[in-house]
Amino acid sequence: MSGRAPAGKASKNAKGKSRSSRAGLQFPVGRIHRLLSKGNYADRIGAGAPVYMAAVLEYLTAEVLELAGNAARDNHKTRITPRHLQLAVRNDEELSKLLSGVTISEGGVLPNIPQELLPKKTGGSQPTQGGHKGGDGAGSSQSY
Repeated sequence: MSGRAPAGKASKNAKGKSRSSRAGLQFPVGRIHRLLSKGNYADRIGAGAPVYMAAVLEYLTAEVLELAGNAARDNHKTRITPRHLQLAVRNDEELSKLLSGVTISEGGVLPNIPQELLPKKTGGSQPTQGGHKGGDGAGSSQSY
């Protein structure tokens, strides 16, 4: 015989196979299905909905973790911290838009110093005559 159970009958020693492993995912399809069902989002939940949602969540998690790992490596660290997550999300245009309303605890802010606050470069240029910018006042935006 072929070693398979007759059609419609499960063999006695057959192990169950999770929906996550069938879909090739790490995220739990069964748990997401249960949460969708108990969450009162809809009266009925299709069989493909939790699989698709688990796949999307797994993809987004992998994307954020990859960028955060790169940020940690740039800072010569081996452990990802909330700061690395913040830098990863805010430096990526699409993730920043997706998570615009999210506050990452202990994440800090992006380093940003406006050019106006930086010290002026004194590279040996000629000083302006009269000791101030604007010259003799011709073309000034203020009129007296």
